[in-house]
Formats: sequence, structure tokens, C-alpha cells
Amino acid sequence: MKSFFYYITFLLLSFFVTAQENSPFVNGFEETISSKILEQQRKVWIHIPSSNGGNKIKDRGNYPVIYLLDGSENFNTVVSITEHMAESNLCPPMIVVGILHKNRLVDLTIGTDKELPEIVGGGEKFMSYVEKELIPYIDSNYPTTSYKTFIGHSLGGLTVMNTFLHNPNLFNSYVSLDASLWWDRQKVVKDAKTILPTQNYKGKTLYMAMANRLEKGVDTLSVQKDTTQTTALLRSNLEFIKDLSKNEKNQLRFKYKFYEDDNHPSVRLIGEYDALRFIFEFYKLKIYDSELKNPDFKLDSLLVAHYKNVSENMGYVVKPGENQINNLGYQMMGAKQLAKAETLFKLNTTNYPESANCYDSLGDLYLEKGDKAKAIETFKKALTLQAIPETKEKLKKLLKEKK
Repeated sequence: MKSFFYYITFLLLSFFVTAQENSPFVNGFEETISSKILEQQRKVWIHIPSSNGGNKIKDRGNYPVIYLLDGSENFNTVVSITEHMAESNLCPPMIVVGILHKNRLVDLTIGTDKELPEIVGGGEKFMSYVEKELIPYIDSNYPTTSYKTFIGHSLGGLTVMNTFLHNPNLFNSYVSLDASLWWDRQKVVKDAKTILPTQNYKGKTLYMAMANRLEKGVDTLSVQKDTTQTTALLRSNLEFIKDLSKNEKNQLRFKYKFYEDDNHPSVRLIGEYDALRFIFEFYKLKIYDSELKNPDFKLDSLLVAHYKNVSENMGYVVKPGENQINNLGYQMMGAKQLAKAETLFKLNTTNYPESANCYDSLGDLYLEKGDKAKAIETFKKALTLQAIPETKEKLKKLLKEKK
């Protein structure tokens, strides 16, 4: 539909209009969920991708979900990261659920610790609420897919790692940011020594970030000999990583990073970004200019293979976006690579057979080729799906010329 130049101009104008219309102060909205398990009213903050209009409409697509602990502190940064990455085609658009805590020490710990003996952790009960009430509620009321990511910082990271060990199938990917693995005499670290050798993590991804809390002249090797409380968090994480490295046969997709220039609070932002880049590194589609310029290169085959791999990683069928293929199709038309453009527009009609726009674009291709009979046929097909005024005009003109 329209010429390539017109289409690019429209996209640029749409970007500026959208930028003006969207409020810079609204990232999501708050919901209150009545929990029978916790016997409380629990609040969550929810972000719907801007590609879905930021609301619950379910006929525009379905999205993976990030479940984010300490939502009041982490929500805005993760929303900004996901929107930026999705816009850059580095990850799919995603729903973000920021979980708020009435008492994070109770929610995010299990058992107790000698340093805080008055705190009795309610982490098992809290995660039961997440699994049996929160996730089903989000799935019932929002356009979700089955892919879920769990992110936590500090005590939130402790909860992420405990869930990773004891309930690994609850989420597809886990992000631990400077986790408080020292809690309760390193119980999670000790659990890992017996669980990791027996568990299969095929299809699961884990990213661990650690902040720099070292004294001058101390590094991550020498600190492991230390016994003071000030290094307990870092030492606990390093020990967990050692045990992970011993169990490479468990098929876990795993990465960790020590952030030399970041402290405990600042590691959240950069760690969240790096984690999501790692988790979705399979998502980015790379097309070289030489491939675009080569008339014999099969762009449609590249797209099919890429999204087959994306689908395998996500656990469900993911198709290339209709607009993405349309853009490439018109780009090839503009470059006079009509055979390549035709394969792309036909791929779109295969993937989106109910889209009038896909058939209208294919009709434009036939017009460019001078095949008026096929253009008429294709425009008629488009109009059976949707009465697009522009398509009507093009068909009317062709039928008049035919007479």
C-alpha cells in the first residue's frame, strides 16, 4: 500500500505524532488483587506494551510477561528498557508486572537469619500467591503468552534464586541482581550443592549480576578467602556460580557478570538491561546490506529460519511482524527487486491471511510489475476482508482502464 517513499514518510510522521500523543508520565496502571493465600489486598503495577496501545485489548497480539519484585523501585526502569529494546527489535514487546510489597523482609525471605532473628520469612507463602493467584490473574485478564521472566534485586534476588532451585518450571528465565544469598547461613547456596547436579534446566535461562563491594586491593579471587560479614553477599554469589559451573550438563543457559564500577543500588539498571539483552539475544534479526542488494538472496527464507529459531526459544510460534515484512517488501520494490518483493508480500499473506493490507500491498507489487489482471484479483481479495478506500480507488481505476 502506497509507494516506499510514501510509506517511510508516513512512518516518520507517525513517530512524531505518537511521541506527542503519548503521555511521558504514564508507564502503566495499578491493580489490587485480593489474595486468599496471603489474606491481604495486594497491589501490582502493570505495563502493557505501547505497541498494544498500553491497554488490555486482546486482539492486537499476545506478549511475554516480566514479573518484577520490588516493583515500586524497579518498575519504571524495566518498562523503559523493554520499550527501548522492543522498538530496536532486540526483544519482543513485553508486559511488565511490578509486584509491590507490604513487608519485603517477610515476602522475600524464607526462615530466619541470625542477624535479623525477629524476621520470620514468609517467602514460601508469598511465592504460592505469585504462582497460584497472581500469574493466573494476569493470564486471565491480559494478552499474555506462556513465556515468563522473573527479576529480583538484593532480597528479591534471593527469592529469584530460591525459586530457580525449588520451582524452576514456574518461569522461563531468571534474573538475579546482587542477590542476598548470605541469608539464613547461605541456605540457598547449600541447597544448590545438592539440587544442581540432579536438575535439568533445558530451555531455562539464568543471569546473575554482582556489584563491587570490595576493599581497595581485593579482587574476586582473594575475597573468597575472607570471612567477614561485609563480603558475605559477594562470596555467596561467587560460590553459587562455582557450583553452577561444575554442572554444565544440566543444559542451563547461564551468564554472570561482576560490575566493577557499580555498587549495590546502581547495579540494578545496568544489570536489568544486560540480563534482558542476554535472555533475548536470539531475537535480533540481522540483515546485511549486501543481502538486501543481492537480487538472488532469499530474504523470505532468512525470515522463516530466523523466526523458527525464535519460536523454539520462546516455546510457541512467533511470526515476523506484518509491518516488518511490508517495510522490506516496499524497500525491495523501491530497489526494483520485484521478484524478492513478491516473495515477501506473499509470505505476509500466508502469515496474515485475514489482513486486507497484506493483499493490498501484494496488489501494489503486481501493479509495479505491470500485471494488471493479478492486481485486480488481489485488490478484490483485499476488499473482501476490509473496505479500504485507497484499495477501492485503485481497483476502480484498473477496471475503468480495462474497459
